[in-house]
Amino acid sequence: MVTELMFSSFETIGRRSWMLSQGKCSPTEFARMVLEKQQALCLSGFALLTGASAPSILAPFHRAARANAKRLRRK
Repeated sequence: MVTELMFSSFETIGRRSWMLSQGKCSPTEFARMVLEKQQALCLSGFALLTGASAPSILAPFHRAARANAKRLRRK
């Protein structure tokens, strides 16, 4: 899971950086960059406080990174 999280994050960062350099990054995408991290952090923090396992704590970041990579591949 950690490896997939790493590669999905790397792909997302690369694609968003490309969009920024081309001037094609929408205000919605800018907002998404911030909000998705806040949401994942809240969910991970809650999992940490309830004594969840390490994979459960990383799951919100993993889901978001995979979804972003998949969505940005279509753009």
